[in-house]
Amino acid sequence: MTLRLVLGVVVVTIISMALQTPLTWISAYMVFFVAKENRVITTLTGIGLFLGATIGIAMSLFFYRYTFDYPELRIPGMAASVFAGMFFSRVFAIGPLAFAIGYVLAVTQSMAESVRNTDELVRGLLWLWVLIVFPVAITVIINQTLSPTDPKPSASAKTKKSLFVPDAFTNPNYVRFGLKVALAAMSCYIMYMALDWPGIRTAFITCCFIALESTEATMRKARLRLAGCAIGGLLGFLAILYLVPCMETIVSLVLLTAAGAALAGWVAAGSPRIAYAGLQIALAFFMCIFQGFAPDTHFATIRNRVVGIVLGILVSAVVFQYLWPEREAGGERRAANS
Repeated sequence: MTLRLVLGVVVVTIISMALQTPLTWISAYMVFFVAKENRVITTLTGIGLFLGATIGIAMSLFFYRYTFDYPELRIPGMAASVFAGMFFSRVFAIGPLAFAIGYVLAVTQSMAESVRNTDELVRGLLWLWVLIVFPVAITVIINQTLSPTDPKPSASAKTKKSLFVPDAFTNPNYVRFGLKVALAAMSCYIMYMALDWPGIRTAFITCCFIALESTEATMRKARLRLAGCAIGGLLGFLAILYLVPCMETIVSLVLLTAAGAALAGWVAAGSPRIAYAGLQIALAFFMCIFQGFAPDTHFATIRNRVVGIVLGILVSAVVFQYLWPEREAGGERRAANS
């Protein structure tokens, strides 16, 4: 699995550098986000992410017709998107797709703060779709080619599956969960906008991605995210300090990227108890080294990402600890899906 991750990241890096697509770190991270332990799960994850990104961005383009110049509408819309995505992620049988749509819609609605006009906004949204979709396709192809053959399922009696969980509209914990995540994420959004510090927008992302059913599971995932970010950020810092200033060709960049992806991939392919940290190592490392199409030695990215993650973890911890705390009762189920 580590070799498949490294190969996917290398291919995506070469294509991104050759075609000069923006935000290479997103494309490289998509390889880690999509790749799973076998072909079937990887393909299903890829299809789900493709649908989630497509639907979410299409909805965001539609909503921007009414919200671009009206933050009084856009901000409540973001909160509603986070709530809906989190609520339906728990009550739908295809919860990860609902989460992807809600998350993409909320994040893309926040892009209006950093663009000058609608033309730039539309281009940015369409580029974001490309940055997500092409690495997904590459990852699925690589895993279909190189993954071991999936074991054949044993014969079993067919059971009728429902689109919703049995207590979807009677269990108040599902609504409370959506409200808690929306409150934490929007609190972080308001903080970094009030401070005029968009570089720590990872606080918003952190609140969405570490949220699990129980408070204990959420905090475990938060610790893994923080540890992975610290390791990946340190690796990126050392690379920028000692290696990047000496790099002149894409070959050197590919070798550096492959080395970082190998370490992160080895952790991500390991025990489920630490696998999430591997994804965070990869994300932090890629954000540090992919800062453009030429060697760059800015350290602000590392600082901003760590500050944003710490802020997101602290806000989520307070919200989940004191607002309708939900104790351990199956949080590991969604942890596997995330």
